[in-house]
Amino acid sequence: MLNPEFAINPESRCPCVLLLDTSGSMEGSPINELNQGLQEFAKSLKDDSLASLRVEVAVVTFDSNVTIVQDFITASNFQAPILTAQGGTDMAGGINKALDLIELRKKEYRGNVTYYRPWVFMITDGAPNPGWEPSAQRIKNEEKNKQVTFFAVGVEGADMGKLKDIIVRPPFQLRGLNFQGLFVWLSSSLARVSQSRVGEQVGLQAPGSDILV
Repeated sequence: MLNPEFAINPESRCPCVLLLDTSGSMEGSPINELNQGLQEFAKSLKDDSLASLRVEVAVVTFDSNVTIVQDFITASNFQAPILTAQGGTDMAGGINKALDLIELRKKEYRGNVTYYRPWVFMITDGAPNPGWEPSAQRIKNEEKNKQVTFFAVGVEGADMGKLKDIIVRPPFQLRGLNFQGLFVWLSSSLARVSQSRVGEQVGLQAPGSDILV
């Protein structure tokens, strides 16, 4: 039987987990600008009528703990959370939680709607706590098997060398605290994917020099 959620909105789904570092070093301007960027992200997706129905957003934060702030919800219903910063950097726990969420959501899609390859979009300003290697291998395995597309963005202070070890594709380095520009790029990229056919290769424009170093 068709899940009522998908009967109401039978559009293909383009899932994206925002995996966000809320450790203590993000306190002050970084977390405030990140919150502003999330507001812009929510607005931009809602402004695109098709993306608002197809893009699904989940938010997972990691500090000393890992928290599912928002489980998957269509962009039309997504409300940007207000995040606070504290504690350490359990990046490995956050990565595993994000990938677990995707696996669960895929099971719900099957037999109900088609879906695009999920994205994880991680933002961090530091380095992971010890024990990150298995989660990095998990990313590599899932990328190799085309189960996920995993992006990472380093904010000032991030260990960019370690990020290169953790993910497959080169990490981005944010210019200053231009989270709003970054999230406008992310929303437009997701919208472009959502307007393609499922399985189609979509060329995405890289963020500009005003966004990345």
